[in-house]
Amino acid sequence: MATPSSTDQSSITLKLLIDSKEKRVLFAEAGKDFADFLFTLLSLPVGTVIRLLSSNGMVGTIGKLYESFENLSVTYIQPTVSKDTLLKPNSPFGGSATLLSLTNDASTSKRIFICSYCSNRYWSDDPRAICPSCDRKISVELTYVEPPAAVVGGSSSDQGGFVKGVVTYMIMDDLDVKPMSTISSITMLNKFNVKEVGVLEEKTVSVGIEEGLKLLKASLESKTVLTDVFLGRKGEISIDQ
Repeated sequence: MATPSSTDQSSITLKLLIDSKEKRVLFAEAGKDFADFLFTLLSLPVGTVIRLLSSNGMVGTIGKLYESFENLSVTYIQPTVSKDTLLKPNSPFGGSATLLSLTNDASTSKRIFICSYCSNRYWSDDPRAICPSCDRKISVELTYVEPPAAVVGGSSSDQGGFVKGVVTYMIMDDLDVKPMSTISSITMLNKFNVKEVGVLEEKTVSVGIEEGLKLLKASLESKTVLTDVFLGRKGEISIDQ
């Protein structure tokens, strides 16, 4: 199962505050775009997560379950069932232009079909569905139009996504997300018992598709996600870069 390329997606900028002595990320400073990306992970169907990470990258046996259905002959599949229903399920926010899309393929776009034989307003996301009024297939596809992308300088209602813009967000190592303030930053330094300001290092990183997939995988396995992905605790990105 191939993973999507990052060449077609713009990256998101993230500022990390690093304790260079302990080699850990204390927290990250992020805008609306990265906060939206993290919350989008909650909307990904399990089948999509497995496909993105591949069965070999999954913890436990859920990857094998995915692989078994993928390899199952259509002879044993109900004629009204499409394999893509489980293997490539649609995410409700998968095609949003305001979010960093991990899937980056047609499987995440919304497809809507209607019955062309009667005037009843029945629709489906599967062209094999049968109209309850005339017993014919609901097979005429409509053209889905994406909502407008975020408007620079516009109101929060124009920006799409999940959270409001203008606000800066503090992303903790365990992906706890909260609005950022000077007081909250000082509180975090005290919480981590940082006594020497000299050990603090600020690092700006870019988050594209590759990093997004690493964040997704680490979020399922670790409580120190940012450290694991960006500081090389698990062989990812070196702190000296």
